[in-house]
Amino acid sequence: MRVVIAEDLFLLRDGLTRMLEAHGFEIISAVADGPALLAAVGAQRPDVAIVDVRLPPTFTDEGLRAALSARERLPGLPVLVVSQYVEQLYARELLSQGTGGVGYLLKDRISDVAQFIDAVHRVAGGGTAMDPEVIGQLLSRHRDHSPIA
Repeated sequence: MRVVIAEDLFLLRDGLTRMLEAHGFEIISAVADGPALLAAVGAQRPDVAIVDVRLPPTFTDEGLRAALSARERLPGLPVLVVSQYVEQLYARELLSQGTGGVGYLLKDRISDVAQFIDAVHRVAGGGTAMDPEVIGQLLSRHRDHSPIA
């Protein structure tokens, strides 16, 4: 399975690369920013993209915006977001697209290699892999802004 990784921290990017390769994945590109992710997706057409939310230059939501753009260029591209943060606006947009696998995991809650590898396979196969904390934050924000009947 061909994977592109977008992660700004070198040690984490290299660690993900080595771990995934050890489990039979082919890392076709490991990049540090959104434009490089878009270039890799366009040139190499991966089976799945693993993307951090906060990438250079502003470290706000570039990763999610790049993932959304990548899905426009390659419709149905499976995307697994791996981050320390829940970026609700773009996460909702990514989750609501309805095409291609999607996942959102929090870095500090990934504690088992086998579960992470399973999440990558599920997302690449068109399924979902969602951290319960992400779901809770997305739902709580939705409830906070829902009209009261």
